[in-house]
Amino acid sequence: MKCSKETMLLYAVTDRSWVGKQTLYEQVESALKGGATCIQLREKELDEAAFLEEAVALKKLCGSYGVPLIINDNINIAVKCGADGIHVGQSDMEASNVRKAVGDKMIIGVSAQTVEQALAAQSAGADYLGVGAVFPTSTKLDASEVSHQTLKEICAAVDIPVTAIGGINKGNIAELSGTGVDGVALVSAIFAAENIEEECKILKKLSGEMVSK
Repeated sequence: MKCSKETMLLYAVTDRSWVGKQTLYEQVESALKGGATCIQLREKELDEAAFLEEAVALKKLCGSYGVPLIINDNINIAVKCGADGIHVGQSDMEASNVRKAVGDKMIIGVSAQTVEQALAAQSAGADYLGVGAVFPTSTKLDASEVSHQTLKEICAAVDIPVTAIGGINKGNIAELSGTGVDGVALVSAIFAAENIEEECKILKKLSGEMVSK
């Protein structure tokens, strides 16, 4: 399963800090029911065994909805659970080395903040880009902002799908209209919601409207 532009439309990135009323598995299922087009499992604190167990369960769940599961930053887990993809940042392994480790079939996503980084990632074999933070964000405190002009230039420079990330919510998605992005990657806007399924339905509609303008 390689990456299409449609895959980027509503890209949900997990965050364990919002687990409470629902388990993380239940939250992801709610997002899928609401129309999430891609799920990224991001775990920074879990030990390998727990991470793998969770990844295997979510791979099966996502597969039942025909939605790709992307593992954040852990090639070992991605390979072992048979994930559809792996996402790496600029400070992680270069995409060409990731490709050697995971093979030809797995989707590779790379974070980028400049046109130069975007082109380098594409040349190294990235299948899509995550660009941001496009708005101020509390989810990733070390993220520096990417102007909407730079976002537009990145989208124009590459041939692979681009998802915008960072501080995006239903109140500001429309501001990304005309940048050329193929969708939005959301953390708290989805997983901090009272009703994740209904929120995803709204967010997917808004993202579709933004992309089409």
